[in-house]
Amino acid sequence: GPTSAAASLEGSKAFAKEFMMRHGVPTARFRSFGPNEQHEAERFITESQAPIVIKADGLAAGKGVMVCGSTEAALLALHEVLVKRLFGSAGDRVVVEEFLEGEEASVFAITDGDRFVTLASAQDHKRILDGDEGKNTGGMGAYAPAPLITKELHMRIVEEIITPTLKGMRQEGTPYRGCLYCGLMITEAGPKVIEFNSRFGDPESQVVVPLIDGDFAQLLLSAAEGRLDSSLLKQHPASAVCVVMASRGYPDDYETGKEIQGLDSTRPEEGIVVFHAGTRYDGEKIVTSGGRVLGVTAIGYGDDLRGTIASAYRAVGKIAFDGAYYRSDIGQKGLRRLSQVQL
Repeated sequence: GPTSAAASLEGSKAFAKEFMMRHGVPTARFRSFGPNEQHEAERFITESQAPIVIKADGLAAGKGVMVCGSTEAALLALHEVLVKRLFGSAGDRVVVEEFLEGEEASVFAITDGDRFVTLASAQDHKRILDGDEGKNTGGMGAYAPAPLITKELHMRIVEEIITPTLKGMRQEGTPYRGCLYCGLMITEAGPKVIEFNSRFGDPESQVVVPLIDGDFAQLLLSAAEGRLDSSLLKQHPASAVCVVMASRGYPDDYETGKEIQGLDSTRPEEGIVVFHAGTRYDGEKIVTSGGRVLGVTAIGYGDDLRGTIASAYRAVGKIAFDGAYYRSDIGQKGLRRLSQVQL
């Protein structure tokens, strides 16, 4: 993986934004503010047009981004982060940026610092409720590849985002080696970076990695040793869909210790893989231990996206625990995009 200095692309949103400005990587307009710059931040917010995005600078378990629909809401969010210390030291600095209109997608790059390969594109579903409503979560499901990311758009992402980012890191003496997660907003003007992660994303990994045909461990090893071998990367011409099963109440308060039943009814040979997240053993039983409990992934080697979605939900229907909750519309954005392309 990257050094701690290179991982600042994820660890500090202010660093990442300023880095992108230096190297011409497309992103939202922004300013960052420290703990003694509250009044300057308030002035910037009042002079900006809503919606406005407030981001804690540091790592906040995926909860440090607030999209504010009004100036008043943005000022309140700023106060929560800088004054009330909602995210502790992660909020020592705050990034205030413009709201980007478009559709989100993500692309992973595996790099040895010089060379890189990209994995399948993906789209996740961050909101807790169907229709992308409700509170933000760590991710309620994902699908890959994303029909939104055409070959032409993928080339732009490589040329305008990944290549200058890795070149810039080398120029600044912090070459980036490992997995670079590019969280993107696809706007009318093209792809723009929302965030970088210096690791694989969750739940995107659960749909991207199963589509790799070949020795993934050797690919990662070659990157880690500075000799990336792109011939090791082959990808199945397939689709994958992950539906996250969560505990009732997530992302707020939720109960744990609920016995999970039906796990034996799903089989990898049938194209179903269940990824455990918030689970633990209680004697011989497997019980819930977190908000996001399971990621149920279907790999559609012979199916289109619609068939893979149906397969994922059939598997979800075989698994049960008290208070289980999941979205019923994972992948529907992709189907709508496909229908538009076919018209």
